[in-house]
Amino acid sequence: MIQGPEPEATRRTAGTTESSRANRRWWDRNADDYQRDHGDFLGDDRFVWGPEGLDEADAGLLGPAADLKGRDVLEIGAGAAQCSRWLAARGARPVALDLSHRQLQHARRIDLEPRQHGPATPALVQADAGVLPFADDSFDLACSAYGALPFVADTARVHREVARVLRPGGRWVFSVTHPVRWAFPDEPGPEGLTAVSSYFDRTPYVEQDDRGLAVYVEHHRTLGDRVREIAAAGLRLVDVVEPEWPQWNDQEWGGWSPLRGRLLPGTAIFVCLAP
Repeated sequence: MIQGPEPEATRRTAGTTESSRANRRWWDRNADDYQRDHGDFLGDDRFVWGPEGLDEADAGLLGPAADLKGRDVLEIGAGAAQCSRWLAARGARPVALDLSHRQLQHARRIDLEPRQHGPATPALVQADAGVLPFADDSFDLACSAYGALPFVADTARVHREVARVLRPGGRWVFSVTHPVRWAFPDEPGPEGLTAVSSYFDRTPYVEQDDRGLAVYVEHHRTLGDRVREIAAAGLRLVDVVEPEWPQWNDQEWGGWSPLRGRLLPGTAIFVCLAP
């Protein structure tokens, strides 16, 4: 938890170094609360694409589950590696990468707990998504479920890095906050249904301390920005999935809620292929 005065929320420029430093520290401080608050929903070895609860077991965005066996998979922004653990249980060889050391400690904690779903555990790597510490053509698949990309200033660089480490024909699937959500307040109730900002304003959302130093940063890209960055990296976009809010999901998670989910898309999932 952040001690002292509440950080000030603002919109201002925040570059790669400032964003990376702020978000690494934020996730190290808040990983315990995040896993406590959302751990039941995420599970220990479940692959969930976002707050709507779309499950990879149902969506098959990475390809048929039977085809995962023996595949080398990189998960970017893995948190406690829940998605990677799901992949490992299906015979894949996942590497769970995250900027936050504390998040990866939670991954190791889960791995060491007695469980009923088998001994499959992923490899864990602490690194920045913009500088992947892997050789070219190292992976068959790469994925990110709300990991890294919303918090990275130069997402075009992340796509180039993913394209570099993917083998020919490899698949890159990632989910982020739906770009349209940036025009609306991040509120789960009726106040979150009225647009108050320009969709085209790419100015980052920054929380800063009383010295003006960023302690949390998120970056906005329009839908067109996302498509252009993917294409510029030499990747081919084959699908964009906008999950609808399911009837069974009654939880509120930040600005996500059944009220907003029935009216506005909250998540965008991009499915891409390497040449």
